[in-house]
Amino acid sequence: MVFLPAVTIIAMTMSKLPEHNAQQPAAFNTLLGHAPGNVPVYSSDYASASEDSFPDRKSYRSYVDGIFMGYKWQCVEFARRWLYLNTGCIFDNIPMAYDIFHLRSLRSLRDHTMLPLRSFRNGAKRPPEPGCMLIWEEGGEFEDTGHVAIVTEVFPDRIRIAEQNVGHQIWADGQHYSRELPASVAADGSYWIDCTYHDAAILGWVIQTDDDTHAEIFSDINPAMLNLQVAKLAPQQPARSIPDTAMHAEDKAFVAFMGGYVLSRDPALQHDYCRISESAFKEIRHASNEMHAMFMQATDHVLDNDAILERFGFPRVLWPRLRTSWNNRRNHMITGRLDFSVSERGLKVYEYNADSASCYMECGRAQGTWAGLNDCTDGRDPGSHLHEMLVHAWKKSAIGDVLHIMLDKDPEETYHALFMKAAIEEAGIPCKVIRGLSELGWGPDGSVVDRDGLPIRRAWKTWAWETALDQLRDECAEDDEPLLPEQLIERHPKPRLVDVLLRREVKVFEPLWTLVPSNKAILPILWELFPGHPNLLDAQFALTDDLRRKGYVAKPIVGRCGANISIVGHGDEVLDETGGRFDKRETMYQEFFGLPQLEGRHMQISTFMVEGRYAGACVRADASPIIVGSSDIVPLRIVPDDELK
Repeated sequence: MVFLPAVTIIAMTMSKLPEHNAQQPAAFNTLLGHAPGNVPVYSSDYASASEDSFPDRKSYRSYVDGIFMGYKWQCVEFARRWLYLNTGCIFDNIPMAYDIFHLRSLRSLRDHTMLPLRSFRNGAKRPPEPGCMLIWEEGGEFEDTGHVAIVTEVFPDRIRIAEQNVGHQIWADGQHYSRELPASVAADGSYWIDCTYHDAAILGWVIQTDDDTHAEIFSDINPAMLNLQVAKLAPQQPARSIPDTAMHAEDKAFVAFMGGYVLSRDPALQHDYCRISESAFKEIRHASNEMHAMFMQATDHVLDNDAILERFGFPRVLWPRLRTSWNNRRNHMITGRLDFSVSERGLKVYEYNADSASCYMECGRAQGTWAGLNDCTDGRDPGSHLHEMLVHAWKKSAIGDVLHIMLDKDPEETYHALFMKAAIEEAGIPCKVIRGLSELGWGPDGSVVDRDGLPIRRAWKTWAWETALDQLRDECAEDDEPLLPEQLIERHPKPRLVDVLLRREVKVFEPLWTLVPSNKAILPILWELFPGHPNLLDAQFALTDDLRRKGYVAKPIVGRCGANISIVGHGDEVLDETGGRFDKRETMYQEFFGLPQLEGRHMQISTFMVEGRYAGACVRADASPIIVGSSDIVPLRIVPDDELK
């Protein structure tokens, strides 16, 4: 049987017990019962999982007939497995359980046909039926992800469902369902299902059927709604500013770097902002969540295959550490940034900066503050929840010790670090800031210590992991194999960056495995796994005739800030290129899909992920078609569709 790459990756979190059930949950992996079709249902009480039986992330992966179903024992894993075992079908990649409601088809693995799905909102006049999927909204009990169950029986006053990751209770003898939900039929024939959680809501049900009577109508977005618009505000006279007494440390650092609370140093551009429709925002949010899930699947694929991992250029000595990081710290990723081209031509992802600390302040604080200072009331700020989501993520990180914030002496990194520090401290985690490496030393036990002699055990960094790898390569250039810090017979007189970041006892954010999705070599892997996906661009390790015809972008597999990129059009004409220090790295080739150009500037939308889900967006702009580290930020506002002129 051919594996068609379709996967759902959802953070492994323990669901709370139902409010009406005071029993203790069964231990993780306990068989709870069998759903119709003799499909087993398991406890997903992660707190009780045995480290002997489940020592790492890989051991939680669920397969049937070699097909990846999801992670043990998530709700979506059960839904996919039930459908496969009973119908031979699976649904395509989704970022969250609630996204199942928007799927249009199932894929048959028997004959590779696509079978139509129809979605019916709670209260529809077509009731659910056995074998359909019941979908919960995001929020409350099902925070972040939503929930999915399989309907097993339907009655006028109740339904029965089978599910995982709710309650974790062993079923009674002869029972073939997890629980019952109250239901009712209104006078007009509409069917309503009550959720037993006061803080959650049922979105509806999804049925495999050709009949769309009473189904939700999902219209494709009007392509014109994807277009950005540039708007201008009249300058304030005199310009408003924040009083020093009201400014936070990150605001002061930002103002010192930019020369004011502006997002461009060009006075002619300081009152420009971009508008995007509500429909486009929803498309961008969905694409961001889906791309994260797909990058994670590709990362797993890479780390499971030596021949593929070889193409990424990482020192072989690091391979075991990368795999350990992925297996043990898959859920420790706090942030990441996706870069998109968005216009009526479509929505395409360029790359995933999963190991980048830049632009978070601009998205989560600066563009909103700019709007307030300039009385911009047009639409809403797409970064208004970023700080709040970062605080939530850091609280879940369960760091019980001091977190050292490590940054270079670049002044731009100061406000990035202080913005993150504010979120970390609001999460209740004490912080110490380390600027550069000069104040680090060695402790009596061989640990790296800060200026006060405190050992570094937890660290968040603005440095890219590749900077540490460059140091590893450079300092061991004459060796056949670079050595990790613990392998050195003699330590260096002063700790190096690599001595901190690659030290086993130091837990670093972002985790080491984020090197993989940040490496441009992941892009051909994505295209191989998801060929023709509407949000991906054709990407290859070798230049093909097809790419030559389309035009292409040559990128070093390791690069930062748009360095060493060449854009080549038809007839091998070089349209633009940048210099940098990555010219000796291996190159990959990606289909050229230009950024929209408005008023002489190319506009790229960057979206920010927190814990693997969309958390905010901003626009980066440049006269060049290649966005680089010095490119401007343009404030972004989300406006109703009917207000986009």
